[in-house]
Amino acid sequence: MAEPRIELLRGAQIATQLDALAALRIAVFREWPYLYEGTVDYEKKYLGTYLRSPRSLAILAWEDGQCIGASTVLPLADAEPQAQAPFLAAGLPVAPIDYFGESVILRPWRGIGLGVKFFELREAHAREHGLSTCAFCAVERPSDHPARPADHVPNDAFWNRRGYRKEPALRTRFDWLDVGAAQSSAKPMSFWIREL
Repeated sequence: MAEPRIELLRGAQIATQLDALAALRIAVFREWPYLYEGTVDYEKKYLGTYLRSPRSLAILAWEDGQCIGASTVLPLADAEPQAQAPFLAAGLPVAPIDYFGESVILRPWRGIGLGVKFFELREAHAREHGLSTCAFCAVERPSDHPARPADHVPNDAFWNRRGYRKEPALRTRFDWLDVGAAQSSAKPMSFWIREL
């Protein structure tokens, strides 16, 4: 398998690949643990935060004209209020923190190093903007959730190897529609942090 082509888009440039990014997010987040019943309208609203920030970055991986992976990042000061809230509530300044959005990769291209590449490029983004801390949040689902695959392996070990630690005190909630649900519901999210 050839190495995927990496494309970097900043701020308003992300609009040029908005449809590809939205479609990829909808496809990957439909899987466990997100179980996201995505819509293009919801995606455009969510990704609008990145389009409005001149300091945002979208990293897209392409194979034969198909977007097979993507990751986003922007300073936490430019992120949506739900991302900032736990830091502000804890009395922590948001200005030095780079907020990592999603990292999504289609199944056939997982395990070839794209996840590592996405972390490296987002950490480089933090350094480029003089930010000293990197943070992202991950959904928490009960261990006995009926949709949990029997062979599911959490990403915790991978994140730990990258130097990130889970901060149980830093929690937020994001609303989305679960697959098969009639209405959106709030999902608990825990933050993971790394000091550069």
